Amino acid sequence: MKKSPFLLLLAGLAASPAVAASPDYKADLARIDAVLDKNYPQLDALYKDIHAHPEVAFQETRTAALLAAKMRKLGFEVTEKVGGTGIVAIYRNGDGPTVLVRTELDGLPMLEKTGLPYQSRYTQKVNGEVVPTAHACGHDIHMTWWVATAEALLAMKDRWHGTLMFVGQPAEETVSGAKAMLDDELFKRFPKPDYGFAAHVAPDALGNVHFKEGMSSSASDQVRITFNGKGAHGSMPASSIDPIVMGGHFVSDVQTIRSREVDPSKFGVITVGSFHAGTAPNIIPDSSVLELTLRSHDPEIRKQLMAGVTKTAEAVSAMAGAPDPTIDYLYGTAAVYNDPKLTDKVAAVVKDAVGGNVSVAPESMAAGSGSEDFSEFIAAGVPSVFIGVGGVKPEVLAGYVKNGERPPVNHSPFFAPDPEGSIRKGTQTLALAVLSVAGSE
Repeated sequence: MKKSPFLLLLAGLAASPAVAASPDYKADLARIDAVLDKNYPQLDALYKDIHAHPEVAFQETRTAALLAAKMRKLGFEVTEKVGGTGIVAIYRNGDGPTVLVRTELDGLPMLEKTGLPYQSRYTQKVNGEVVPTAHACGHDIHMTWWVATAEALLAMKDRWHGTLMFVGQPAEETVSGAKAMLDDELFKRFPKPDYGFAAHVAPDALGNVHFKEGMSSSASDQVRITFNGKGAHGSMPASSIDPIVMGGHFVSDVQTIRSREVDPSKFGVITVGSFHAGTAPNIIPDSSVLELTLRSHDPEIRKQLMAGVTKTAEAVSAMAGAPDPTIDYLYGTAAVYNDPKLTDKVAAVVKDAVGGNVSVAPESMAAGSGSEDFSEFIAAGVPSVFIGVGGVKPEVLAGYVKNGERPPVNHSPFFAPDPEGSIRKGTQTLALAVLSVAGSE
């Protein structure tokens, strides 16, 4: 008997392979939260320990050893002293992509003023001087959610396949640690990642997660200028070539590069953050030393700022009849570029799992003004996403608004994000990001 077209259609549908269900990221989030709930007391202790013992760029020996021990206990293969004080932790779980998850290790040479019970009272020697140190940028939170992300993913090995490459990078604050690791053959000694992820806590409402397509930070360049003058007695300035006066002229004049030479629609910043000269009020010194940070988005503006700084310093010296200044380029890094397709993919997964409070800024919007040497890994050929995570309780933010104040930002001595909320949100976001590229059914 001849079968009807309708019966043939039903038979064909029955014989066709089943369509794979899309991953249930809400279920993944529940599993991540369960691991966080179980491990949070230990994570809290880790956070407070790191917070109380900040170590500055390339001196993060205690911090690196602490994290290395944690990762070894989880079953990672750990290599220390990569690029100085960096660590690389590898975990293999079958065939699949290699996914880099990075944290920073360093703190800042500054005094913490938060008044927290576990406030840093740590000191280290910087440029020959013993100074207080603080985790005023949030790297203590980043390190904690880095460990927590590893714990969550290892508890969910049935949900992903591939290789985890957890990198503890030194010297982010001097935007030089990533390059040091790459110069130490990071991607030759270890698998070159197929994807890379990093996140940063921000003085924004807790629960907010921010993605930015394309350029998401500024390029950063650090410069030291030494004005070479002629010393004399303070009562006889005509016998001197005063380097303090030269430095003062430079501080004012260099801003005309930004205000009169750079296209006003383009982002560019020149900041003199350090000015050192002299030892006594009655001595005109023979030199002054200034240190600058330059920030830009556009590569051409970056070149213009550097050229302008050099030109201004030389002109100031020439006007004073002084020898040429000594201009030292200290270090720098390009802007972070978030792969647009990868950004959209990860953002969609995070939004699917956690619901609201996830924003995606298009590539056409201006990048941020902060700088990050995570860009070095991207420039080395790793498609990546750098994510912003809000870290301040909404009611705390509301209190600042009510008082007409701005909340303390990163690098403020009063910067104090909510630890648990930030660590949980960062862990959720990074674990889901890894699952978005390495997840299996």
